[in-house]
This record gives sequence, C-alpha cells and structure tokens, in this order.
Amino acid sequence: MSLLSSLTPFWMLTVPGTFLWPQGGLRSIMPSLLLLAALLLSSWAQLPAEASSWWSLAMSPMQRPELFIIGAQPVCSQLPGLSPGQRKLCQLYQEHMTFIGEGAKTGIKECQYQFRQRRWNCSTVDNTSVFGRVMQIGSREAAFTYAVSAAGVVNAISRACREGELSTCGCSRAARPRDLPRDWLWGGCGDNVEYGYRFAKEFVDAREREKNFAKGSEEQGRVLMNLQNNEAGRRAVYKMADVACKCHGVSGSCSLKTCWLQLAEFRKVGDQLKEKYDRAAAMRITRKGRLELVNSRFTQPSPEDLVYVDPSPDYCLRNETTGSLGTQGRLCNKTSAGMDGCELMCCGRGYDQFKSVQVERCHCRFHWCCFVRCRKCTETVDQYVCK
Repeated sequence: MSLLSSLTPFWMLTVPGTFLWPQGGLRSIMPSLLLLAALLLSSWAQLPAEASSWWSLAMSPMQRPELFIIGAQPVCSQLPGLSPGQRKLCQLYQEHMTFIGEGAKTGIKECQYQFRQRRWNCSTVDNTSVFGRVMQIGSREAAFTYAVSAAGVVNAISRACREGELSTCGCSRAARPRDLPRDWLWGGCGDNVEYGYRFAKEFVDAREREKNFAKGSEEQGRVLMNLQNNEAGRRAVYKMADVACKCHGVSGSCSLKTCWLQLAEFRKVGDQLKEKYDRAAAMRITRKGRLELVNSRFTQPSPEDLVYVDPSPDYCLRNETTGSLGTQGRLCNKTSAGMDGCELMCCGRGYDQFKSVQVERCHCRFHWCCFVRCRKCTETVDQYVCK
C-alpha cells in the first residue's frame, strides 16, 4: 500500500462522530487541493534516500500480534521506514514485526555500549532516520551499525522461535554435534538460529536488493557495502551459537546431561563485531560493479568481515552536513590516554571541571531470612566535560 493511499483527505478530518464538507462542494477547494498535493510530492522528493529506516521499529513500542484491533488499519501500513519488499514481508509475517523491533533495539543498545567512550557514541537523533545523516556516509561506524542491527534481528527471531512466539518456527532442528559424548542426550528446546538467520537475511537485505543503481557507481558501492556488513552481523550470531547442557541425576551427580543449541550472549557478539570494526577493510567500487581493496597489500575480507567505502568524519564539531553531533558537553576521563580521555574526546578544545554528588548503596548486610539491608552513602567526585 502506498503512502498516498493510506492518507485520509484532510477536509474529512474532524472531531470523531462528525463530518464536515466545504461550502461550494469539492470544486471550490480543488485548486487548493492540487497545490497541497504538489507541495507534498515535492517535499517527499527532496527527502534523502536514507531519511527513514527499518531501525525506526526500535524507537516506538509495537503491539503484540494478539493485541491488534480487528478492523483497524493494517499494522504494516502504519510502520515507518519499511521498503516495499519489507512491507510485503510484514504482511506475510506480521507477528514477526514486534521481534524485529526488539532486535533493532538490542542492536542499537549494543552499539551505544561499544561506542560509549568514542567521539561518535551511536546517539539516536529522531524516531524516523534514528541515527540521522551520519549513516549516509559509508564509514566504519555505518559498517558496525548495519552489522550489529542485523545481528540483533537474528538474535531476537531465533529466541522468539524457541519461546513459541512465532507460528512459522519452533525449537532448533540442528543436528547432534559429532563430538558430543554418546551418553549425553541431544534434545531440549534450542534457539532456532537457522530460521533466525534466514528470516533476517530476507528482511534486512530486502531494502538493499530493491535498489537499482548503475554498475560501478558510488551508490552501488554503498549497497554492496551494506549487504556485506549485514551478512557479517548475521554470521557473528550464527557462528557464536554453541552447545549448552544441563545436568540430571540424584543430588546433582550429573550422571546424565541434556544438551541443546543456545545463542551466545549478545554482548559477546558486540565485542566480536567491535574487533572487526577496528580491522575493517577500506574498499572501492570497480567498473565491473564489485568491491575491491583500496590497498591491495591487505588481505581480502571474508564474508564475516566489515568493510567501508568512505573515510569517517572526525566527529569533533557539530556538522549538519555530515550529521556529526560533536563532543561539546561530553564527559571525559582526565587521567585516560585513550579515546575517552579529555585530550582526544575534546579534540584539543579543553574541558571544564565540576563536582557532583553521587549516592550509592553501602554497608549492606544480609538478614535472616531473607533480605539485604543497605545504607546510602554520598560521595563528592570531580567530573570533566568537553568545552
């Protein structure tokens, strides 16, 4: 369904239970309507290609499938940021959308954790584009963001299958590992990472595969970059899933074990992707429409590696063109020589010092039975913010 077809004509919008019609009929307001339509179309045409994204599913709470109101406007037409292909998948797999939003939120939170001490700290700027103009640059930061958000979707869908939240999948059907001891049982209900990987590939990549740019163009290079990083994120979750076991037996003797496939903690996935961010490969598009290394002396990246096509801005100053928010007002560590240190974080502009009072729980004691009672302790600490 197109955006135009989902809009109610503005002259019909009024207080519920009433209906207004302009004096003189429709003909009297037709010139105004044509002018309004022209303005809307021209404003939409001026929006950047990445003005909205499926990441926006993370920014607003979504209803669970069982809470959808019968007869209400289809949920897929109300979701912002979906491409035509993603909207079709939404219509076919409507119950998945809640978990895609949860996966996107997981990815964004992990991004903010991994970059909490960097000049660019994965800040969200609005509910539509989420990260703003900064994602229009094919930088290392964009590479990590695409990878970790794709990983978040695999994680969320795989877990939802295991928990019985989706009608199209269930527990993992992974084959029994060959190195599992014979007397251990292969069963339980494992995370269905196979289904999560396949669905995330179809949904997340749909936006990129719909784009049709000239072979060898910069735009095609960015599409290939995004696809590579999406795949790297999915593979990180897939490859890090491992066998988990539970002991059975009298008094915890562990005479018998039941094992299943389990997702790794998402923090470990984020840590691995952050390492790949640090080793990301600089690429360029060839005339044949393929990505190649800018420096051929480096090793060709594998499908599990991150790639980028544009240098990163320094993120020191606020810049509306690049989308950089700058580091003014950011907390920094006066004693650190790393990226979180005041010298690097503040880009040489200096910093201001202030004192703050922190309240923490202290002198905690366990009381039988069964609670812990603590006191509140206050401490005055020095903090530093970039000028």
